[in-house]
Amino acid sequence: MSYSMNDLKKGLRIELGGVPYRIVEYQHVKPGKGAAYVRTKIKSLVDGRVLEKTFHAGDKAGKPDLEQTTMQYLYDDGESMHFMDTTSYDQIALSHEQVGEENIKFLKEGMTVDILFHNGKPISVEIPPVVELEIVETAPAFKGDTATGGRKPATLETGAVIQVPFHILTGDVVKVDTIEGKYLEKVK
Repeated sequence: MSYSMNDLKKGLRIELGGVPYRIVEYQHVKPGKGAAYVRTKIKSLVDGRVLEKTFHAGDKAGKPDLEQTTMQYLYDDGESMHFMDTTSYDQIALSHEQVGEENIKFLKEGMTVDILFHNGKPISVEIPPVVELEIVETAPAFKGDTATGGRKPATLETGAVIQVPFHILTGDVVKVDTIEGKYLEKVK
């Protein structure tokens, strides 16, 4: 199956030259002279690069063979990160580059993630947008600190460092926004 210019819309996943992309911006242009065309920005699902691409009448984009599988993160052996399919129990190993540095800092053993496969090969890892992690190191709270609404650095159990309010202590479990890398709230 392939998509024509009229099928394109924001969020649609397409394949060009064997690479899967997602349309992140879409603009239908009707100039005074000449044929209409569609100007898009497309983001590679393999490496995250954003490209600008113009589609004219008659241009075709393929439908990518994509499959999303829920997998559990098992462990990091220093070379690769190992994941297990939660239904078939099949295991795969991905390099740190494939998982992505922004994901690794919030990945905890046993955490469930979504892995996107293209033509049967894993291409990206999507961690939950909010995770609960324990603070393993932060400065103690001092009397009067809470009134200013300031922040202090805190190291999470995964090794990531985020800014937290002064009242958060070592041993507290906090919710973290993995997209922004920010503290959200203390878990009761």
